[in-house]
Amino acid sequence: MRLRDKGKIRRMMIFADVEAGHVEALLRNSKLQCFPSHAEVMREGETADFLHVVVDGQVEVFSNYRDRETTVVVLGPGDSFFIAALILDKVCLGSVRTLSPARVLLVPAEAVRQLFYDDATFAHAIALELACAYRGIVKDLKNQKLRSTVERLANFLLTHHEQSEAKKSFTLPFEKKVLASCLGMSPAVLSRSFMALVPHGVRVSGAAVEIHDIEALRNLAKPSSTIDDPAV
Repeated sequence: MRLRDKGKIRRMMIFADVEAGHVEALLRNSKLQCFPSHAEVMREGETADFLHVVVDGQVEVFSNYRDRETTVVVLGPGDSFFIAALILDKVCLGSVRTLSPARVLLVPAEAVRQLFYDDATFAHAIALELACAYRGIVKDLKNQKLRSTVERLANFLLTHHEQSEAKKSFTLPFEKKVLASCLGMSPAVLSRSFMALVPHGVRVSGAAVEIHDIEALRNLAKPSSTIDDPAV
């Protein structure tokens, strides 16, 4: 593993405050794996043999039931997945594939479990990671149960408008079919929801989104800090 990559990994939240020697010991037995876009990383029902941390790119956690499929969450650099399965030594409750070329750090599960018990700082970092994931799930459930499809899309666009430094136009972060699944709707309903936002100043062409009346969109969306604010 290159020194530059080690430095980047060392700064990630899950490792940032852990004793340098302990992180170095973990990384000695770890590997940084490169995946092309749309590659399978893990399969539902498999045991969590590694701690997986996204270093570059985007991955999608998803699940299938009969002939249906849904996106659970989309993760990016610094995010990890299936920590609970790893700590409990249980099977993974979903599958993972890349949405773009990605690099994922794989840390052997046994080494992670041992450090979890031996190092209170690392255990605290794991607890924070799990707590953040839990709060994300609660926010997503509230979003899908309390809002219409149009309201969900409007709030998603508001959030990404702010992340794009409030520019009038921005690009959707992933494919529309993935966005539809994240927001709990079909691609056809997503298309109709985009059309419903036209009177509120939203224009979309492919992956490009333009917001011409941010106040009109905000009045429709009525964002809530306990659902939409990543800092809450």
